[in-house]
Amino acid sequence: METRGDFEVQLEGMREYYRGGNTRGASWRKSQLRGLGRLLEEREAEMNAALEFDLGKHPVESYRDEIGSLIKSVNYALGCLKGWMSAEKAKLPLAAVLTTAEIIPEPLGLVLIISSWNFPFGLSLEPLIGALAAGNVVVLKPSEVAPRCSSLLANVLPAYLDPKAVKVVEGGPTISEQLIQQKWDKILFTGSARVGRMVMAAAANHLTPVTLELGGKCPAVLDSLSNSWVREVAVQRILGSKFSACAGQACIAIDYVLVETKFSSTLLELMKVWISKMLGENPRESRSMARIVNKNHFFRLKTLLEDPNVKASIVYGGSMDENSLFIEPTILLDPPLESGLMQDEIFGPLLPIITLKKIEDSINFINSRPKPLAIYVFTHNDSLRKRMVAETSSGSVTFNDAMVQYVADTLPFGGIGESGMGNYHGKFSFDTFSHHKAVVRRSFLVDFWFRFPPWNDHKLQLFRSMYLFDYLRVLLTVLGLKKSKQD
Repeated sequence: METRGDFEVQLEGMREYYRGGNTRGASWRKSQLRGLGRLLEEREAEMNAALEFDLGKHPVESYRDEIGSLIKSVNYALGCLKGWMSAEKAKLPLAAVLTTAEIIPEPLGLVLIISSWNFPFGLSLEPLIGALAAGNVVVLKPSEVAPRCSSLLANVLPAYLDPKAVKVVEGGPTISEQLIQQKWDKILFTGSARVGRMVMAAAANHLTPVTLELGGKCPAVLDSLSNSWVREVAVQRILGSKFSACAGQACIAIDYVLVETKFSSTLLELMKVWISKMLGENPRESRSMARIVNKNHFFRLKTLLEDPNVKASIVYGGSMDENSLFIEPTILLDPPLESGLMQDEIFGPLLPIITLKKIEDSINFINSRPKPLAIYVFTHNDSLRKRMVAETSSGSVTFNDAMVQYVADTLPFGGIGESGMGNYHGKFSFDTFSHHKAVVRRSFLVDFWFRFPPWNDHKLQLFRSMYLFDYLRVLLTVLGLKKSKQD
């Protein structure tokens, strides 16, 4: 796939293959999922090597965040596929007497998945699992920023999946631009909000539905936590999710921490201790922290730190090595809120701490900024927990941990506002790549004669009575459900 004409010819071939019904059966879908499972097991060493080459990831991190997580997702989809594909019966109003109805999930057709570089296998294959489970044909565009991983996907996927239904397209922004100009039945894009806007604009030309996973600045709200052991657990989880997940190059990584001023010095000392425990006295020598993906991103982060006002706020770390693309875990205390560090998604191992008079002020602070992909709250305060859920808006809220929501197949993963739209993972992936079609079947035998003109007051009263009956039936059902729950 190199020229626009090549795209159109090959995409039409994939459409014809889909129209032939080749991908609709459960046996085909299961065979593709099993193929992905075999790939993950048989190519684990090659995937680890590619992740280490592109991002400096340790095999344990690679298995935790990508390979192992994907094996879990494949097995989950295989176990649930029959239920996902089943028609769902629908209740009907009185007007539809002698009528049955069901909701049938059907594949959308030809879909495009554009993934990101920071989790090059996870963000490529996780949506692919849902797209194949739903019975689609798929073009996958991995990120060229992780070239070894992209090349591996292009080379090995055809050996495990139906090559007529799944194609990998490699290339840079020019190829991506050509791809998004084509007509698709669905696009799922993971990346920056800037490129997401371009994808959405191109999709609008064909009225193509999109799912956008865009990220944003995810805050962690850290209450003072009176118990010292609980404090240490909270700090360990914050730092672990920040620095051990692709060195903070993750859309759901903690972007900054909100704490009360009186707790900031205690927090800083705890962070210093736990960074040393996790990464050693010299983090540069540790294999437990990934590297910055390339020089462009390295210099982007370096520029953020070299802002004089930001530099003055560094209280830990700050060293860097261009040759190895290493940036030391860096903690900053109250950097200027108008700085690039606090305006843009950091996507790196820099962790600002913002102090507040009282922790409840964190709600207004979060609400004054674009809606984040995730909010993490570490607290025992039940009132604060309830307020965070009720008074803030985000893709998800996690209490007393970070990033664990990503690996849950039973939860929707996705953003809101500038952090994205739509969601996937587990059945949510299946639904994202499916159309839920209403199918209604009615008998010729019985009808309500007052459905048709000419109209009169008597027919109006009959309609009122009929709709009142439907309302009462729903009300009795709701009351019955409440009673059964109480029992």
